[in-house]
Amino acid sequence: MAYRPTERTEARRLEARERILSAAIDLVAQGGYRAASVSAVADGAGVATGSVYRHFPSKAGLFAEVFRRASQREVNAVVAASAGEDNAVERLATAIETFARRALRGRRLAWALLAEPVDPAVEAQRLRFRRAYRDAFASLLADGIAAGVFPEQRVEVAAAALVGAIGEALVGPLSPAGDDVDDDGVIDALIAFCISSVTHEETEHVRHRLAA
Repeated sequence: MAYRPTERTEARRLEARERILSAAIDLVAQGGYRAASVSAVADGAGVATGSVYRHFPSKAGLFAEVFRRASQREVNAVVAASAGEDNAVERLATAIETFARRALRGRRLAWALLAEPVDPAVEAQRLRFRRAYRDAFASLLADGIAAGVFPEQRVEVAAAALVGAIGEALVGPLSPAGDDVDDDGVIDALIAFCISSVTHEETEHVRHRLAA
């Protein structure tokens, strides 16, 4: 007769898996992927090293899930922050600010998610989440076009360009070798650039926002 885990056994298995993931995310946030050795993850989770491999087939598999979990949290934050009744320009500005401010607040984790060299399995997750950000920005642009706030444009292309511009602008400030920067100044410049790139001009609304 095949073994069938009980509910209690399955609950313990899932709890241990969550501890492993949480420990790995904490280590990556502190020192990048290099800091998250399997032994360090096991120590942080309070499990044996072999237990890590019982939950994840490889270190690359663990990192791919770490990336997926951490990135989904960031995408969710951007989408939630930009929802609401504000006009499309304000919602887009809020999305950009949320993306950038959260990255600058958690620089080491953001560097790992955006730019740190990774295994191909993790890079596949990175591409997937770049598309998730693109889709979020594309939805905002489509809403603005429908409301007559933004001019007609190919929203998927424009949204992908926005995500690329934000990521590229943040690489320097996020880099472990980067210099200290004025976070608010970087965020204000990003908002101004991105809004002007999809409206063809910096609107009075944006100038007023940045001056506030």
